[in-house]
Amino acid sequence: MKSLLVRFFLFSLVIAACSIAVTAWLASQATTGAIRQEQGDALETDAQIFDELVRYAATHRDWAGAKSDVDGIAQKYGRRIALTDGNGTTLVDTGGENAPQLPITPKALVDPLNVNGKIDPRAVGPFKLNDEEYRTLHAYADQLLQCASSITLVEAPNGRPRLSNLGPGELSTWDDCSVGYRLYTLTVTEKAAYGQLQALFTACLDERAPGGRNYGKSLSPNTFDWEITTVDNSPPEVVACMDTARREQLRPYVAAPAQLFLTSPTGEEPMAIDLSTTGATRITLVALGILALAGFASWVTATQLVRPIRALTAATKRTAEGDRTARVDGGAGEIGELAKSFNAMSERLAETERQRQAMVSDVAHELRTPLGNITGWLEATQDGLAEPDPHLIDMLLGESLLLQRLVDDLHDLAQADAGTLRLHPEPIALDDVVDQVVNAQQNREILLRAETTPVHLSADPVRLRQALGNLVANAVRYTPPGGEVVVKLFPWQDRAILEVTDTGTGIAPEDVPHVFDRFWRADRSRSRRTGGSGLGLAITRHLVEAHGGTVSVTSTLGEGSTFRISLPSA
Repeated sequence: MKSLLVRFFLFSLVIAACSIAVTAWLASQATTGAIRQEQGDALETDAQIFDELVRYAATHRDWAGAKSDVDGIAQKYGRRIALTDGNGTTLVDTGGENAPQLPITPKALVDPLNVNGKIDPRAVGPFKLNDEEYRTLHAYADQLLQCASSITLVEAPNGRPRLSNLGPGELSTWDDCSVGYRLYTLTVTEKAAYGQLQALFTACLDERAPGGRNYGKSLSPNTFDWEITTVDNSPPEVVACMDTARREQLRPYVAAPAQLFLTSPTGEEPMAIDLSTTGATRITLVALGILALAGFASWVTATQLVRPIRALTAATKRTAEGDRTARVDGGAGEIGELAKSFNAMSERLAETERQRQAMVSDVAHELRTPLGNITGWLEATQDGLAEPDPHLIDMLLGESLLLQRLVDDLHDLAQADAGTLRLHPEPIALDDVVDQVVNAQQNREILLRAETTPVHLSADPVRLRQALGNLVANAVRYTPPGGEVVVKLFPWQDRAILEVTDTGTGIAPEDVPHVFDRFWRADRSRSRRTGGSGLGLAITRHLVEAHGGTVSVTSTLGEGSTFRISLPSA
């Protein structure tokens, strides 16, 4: 161990020294480029966040429901996003309750009606087509594409299709395609929006430029785009009126201007990068300090590594000598995981030993009663105290068959544990299997019936009858006279479902997890009158799992139980 400790320490020092030297050289070469790249990426990210927020503001009337959208943007770009109104009231903040205060100066103003002095094209307001108009115009567009396949149509922000090479307000029709004129006919929604814009535009002209009222006539039905450009190259007051009218018309349809704050997810501003350590003297001092720290860390790490290995070695020796209580505290990391695995193995060995001892005791108990009965009656017959009449022979045969069933059950469980349980699948009608089991388990004191739907699958019919028979026999055993047991079969999705429901005594909630354990019985007295060997349900679970299925139970104490088998139908 000492050699391992020294070698690990020296090897770590060599690696640390080489790493420091290479890192110092690379840092002086790559820092400037990395900073420029990071700043460029940050600016690009900020621009993308701003664009997505402007898009939301252009298509929503307020910020009331923006929290989930802004959270998604913040998660996408790894930033904390906060929006406040002009009074500093927070509208949206993706930071937590304990997030630091926002910076004093906002990054930008999110206003879709004033993006670099222009209106964002996604702010369509009353010009947005309704569903019927949208479908109608796109149907015309499809017809036009069939008539003139060489053209390319795109969709304007308000939903109207138009030629990709035409600007707003430009027209193009086709003499050979009559549908082209229909495509460039204003809808009711657009006419109403243009009328409203016309009134606002004219009112502004009356106030600012009475002599320019003739410009108000430029909004004619031949303007086939929501983005008005027909007043370009007009006097400044006319252009200003159109700009003012459009903003006044769109303002009720967009979110109010909001101040944007962008920070790191914790709310802190990025730390400035200090390049003053590029001096040779300072780099040397820092390198020596890092080397000393690396040496100390290497020694501590090596010591921590060796200590749990020693403890693990000692615990392994104790386990090999038969001590099942050996445990190791390995801490964290790979050695800790190794220690946890060893502890889990030791606990599993201890549990296996306990189960083995319990199983030996249970098997001895199960064999003792029938063997004792057989031995006693044979000795009585040998001594002349009992006559070997048919009744006695039937009783001895019954005890012998009981032993045979117990041995067969133990053999099935041994095969299941060893993975050698053989199945002989064949195409079968599962409803026939249900009928066979129900007919074989009929009881005069209990109503036993089947409710089946034809289901076909590939399975071992003998093993399925055994599994289902165990459940039905168990239900009959625990159902009092006058009760009812129903066996249901029905398909569900890609599964075949078998349910055995009884009106018996039920199972206590604390006992439900142990129903499929070996040698477990609800009756702690282990009486033959109230239970079997305790192996039937355990065998059922193994048989169902061998078919790729699952078995479960739900029960209410005093009302009854339902056992459910789910098998793949394919």
